[in-house]
Amino acid sequence: MQKILIKNIKGLVQVGENIPMIRKGKAMQELPILENAFLALEDNEVIAYGLMEDWEGITDWRDLEVVDAEGRYVLPAFCDSHTHTVFAKTREEEFVDKIHGLSYEEIAAKGGGILNSARKLAEMSEDELLELAQIRINKMIACGTGAIEIKSGYGLSVDAELKMLRVIKRLKANNSIAIKATFLGAHAFPLEYKENHRGYIDLIINEMLPIIAKEKLADYIDVFCERNYFSVEEMSEILEAGKKYSLIPKVHVNQFSVMGAVSKAIELGALSVDHLEELGEEDILALQNSNCIPTILPGCSHFLGIPFGDARRMINADLPVALASDFNPGSTPNYNLFTIWSLACIKLKMTPEEAFNALTINAAFAMGLSETHGKICIGSKSPLILTKEIPSLAYLPYSFGELNVERIFV
Repeated sequence: MQKILIKNIKGLVQVGENIPMIRKGKAMQELPILENAFLALEDNEVIAYGLMEDWEGITDWRDLEVVDAEGRYVLPAFCDSHTHTVFAKTREEEFVDKIHGLSYEEIAAKGGGILNSARKLAEMSEDELLELAQIRINKMIACGTGAIEIKSGYGLSVDAELKMLRVIKRLKANNSIAIKATFLGAHAFPLEYKENHRGYIDLIINEMLPIIAKEKLADYIDVFCERNYFSVEEMSEILEAGKKYSLIPKVHVNQFSVMGAVSKAIELGALSVDHLEELGEEDILALQNSNCIPTILPGCSHFLGIPFGDARRMINADLPVALASDFNPGSTPNYNLFTIWSLACIKLKMTPEEAFNALTINAAFAMGLSETHGKICIGSKSPLILTKEIPSLAYLPYSFGELNVERIFV
């Protein structure tokens, strides 16, 4: 048994026995911090915490590692509820295209974007994809990520989509952090189905989904509902089919346009609606009457130069907000959630406390991990971040580009 006592903690963050499953509206400002604290772990499960003046006698000293955290904070690790971590190659050539003035949609129209990644992935073996993805996950953990949702969607054929999902299943088995799998076969229409949407949707429903269910390859189902991609009607049909196999919807919506997809996704039981760079009043109303988490991806807005999601409008409407990286090779080649924390404060005008809640308990809810992640309480096994010596919690998003992680407890 591994026993660790972390003592002299400057601030033990998001700690308590009554942490809510989500925080929304004004409550997103709430962030309990225990100062001058200790934390005791056995096999990375929290067995005790409190003020330093009360720490004596809380644990057996035999075979105990003692960590002095003077001047440092201990945080629950981030939950990244929206990533595309399994991919074949990076797409820096499209980065140059963007510099020359091409939009994301223009790049896609000339064969770039998602279809570019699909071509490259088709040529790569499952073992090669696994090796590359594991390297990325190791980097994500080192930056404080303690749970990851990973989507397929760069396959766009029966064999390649299954290959991606089998890689994610192996990653689940090989890693000590929580990983959730999302089937995103409806990410784009492959070239051979560009004029035959019915044919590709039938392929998803009749060929991909039965095998995914049989092999237990996915937890969620996703659709990229957007102009030039999947319509609201097409999204609905695919989500309904996935629900028959107990796959919970988590969808891409409102990245470039408002199409009514938010309310329809909520009607179909979506756990989260992600992107939301564009937002209508009808979307706000639908979210207010639901348990669905709106998830903003500021890394994507930053990289593509498109509008940022209106977090203040959502919070003022008494909604919860989650934040995620959208880590992928085309529109967000960033997995560091400290960077997302900074962008949320700088571009979305979220306070450090609001953004941290969005990256922890609200993001954990968006992954179905509320019971175990995003907080520090007795019995919790959420991975933990020990920061370097820093003057305050707000210093973490303030010092964008600086990694202030001293150690990760997983």
